[in-house]
Amino acid sequence: MPAVRSVLVVGGGSAGTATAVLLAEQGVDVELVETNREITALGSGITLQGNALRVLRRLGVWEEVRRRGYPFASLGLRAPSGELLEEITDARTGGDDLPATVGMYRPDLARVLTDRAIEAGVNVRLGTSCTGIEQDDDGVLVRFDGEVSGRYDLVIGADGVRSSVRRMLGIELETRPTGMGIWRAFTPRPASVTHTDLYYDGAAYIAGYCPVTEDSLYAYLVEDARDRGGLTPEERLAVMRGLAEHYHGPWDEIRPHLDDPSRINYTWFETHLLDGPWHRGRVVLIGDAVHVCPPTLAQGAALALEDAAVLAELLTGADRIDEELWTAFTARRLERSRTVVDASVRLGQWLLDGEQGDVPALMDRVARVVGEPA
Repeated sequence: MPAVRSVLVVGGGSAGTATAVLLAEQGVDVELVETNREITALGSGITLQGNALRVLRRLGVWEEVRRRGYPFASLGLRAPSGELLEEITDARTGGDDLPATVGMYRPDLARVLTDRAIEAGVNVRLGTSCTGIEQDDDGVLVRFDGEVSGRYDLVIGADGVRSSVRRMLGIELETRPTGMGIWRAFTPRPASVTHTDLYYDGAAYIAGYCPVTEDSLYAYLVEDARDRGGLTPEERLAVMRGLAEHYHGPWDEIRPHLDDPSRINYTWFETHLLDGPWHRGRVVLIGDAVHVCPPTLAQGAALALEDAAVLAELLTGADRIDEELWTAFTARRLERSRTVVDASVRLGQWLLDGEQGDVPALMDRVARVVGEPA
């Protein structure tokens, strides 16, 4: 019998929905609350490495992800002129029977995971906020929107970088900018773009793109972190187009499609890692609530999905919640997450410092770690 009979998941992102599915499949009564009133996701595209695909297959959504996304097996390195310098075969970190990488439109992934959660029997409540937590040895009393209450065996805080659950637990965690900001845009895909290419020189620290469907891609340019909040949508578009002017090859086909201000997204790279147990009593944090890394190694979603898989495995394989369970969870997640977070930050810092770090070796080291099942 699972260690829990009733679970509240706070947060409807990848970590939260994946955990909800895996627990519900084992007969746990799962409720998931999300503050947004619609199923959505920030940004334009997402890169899913093989270790993320491994969890998506376990969730029963791999075929739908493959249908909606764009699988590929290599990574190109280009000069600003567009010259292809090297094409690197991506590591199949999910195993030989899965693609190395899949690019996907973020809102599509959010919809696929939420639909799967509903199918699995999860009670999904949109437009609902968790505003209070009181726990004892046997369970957790939760207030929603300051009024309605519910009681659960366990609460899972999967509510993102600025987690309200983390705050209610009194956990101090510094989220710091790494010094970089990223422009992203969703555009049609030229036929010449069949995998991710990265340009490491020129006007931006990184210029790249990733195909996400047969017809579309997301393009991105990484600059020094700047306050872009005062720009109008049209000015934001002009800045991204100006940076893109410095890159050629497939960028010459992408740039004319940078014409819709509503498809431009700008955020800063941030990082944090909760160094120590991710639980307090019968409340546990996962995903971005405990680890955030810049997308330089495209492992953010994979880490979140791995958290979900490991936590669900432990909860459904034990007959009670105790320190042995939490010790096992920490042992399987903390150092693995640290490896990815540290490497992702280090790669960005090399670029900021103008240091010629061994990027292929760093990528290979991370691939070896995440290639082993979590």
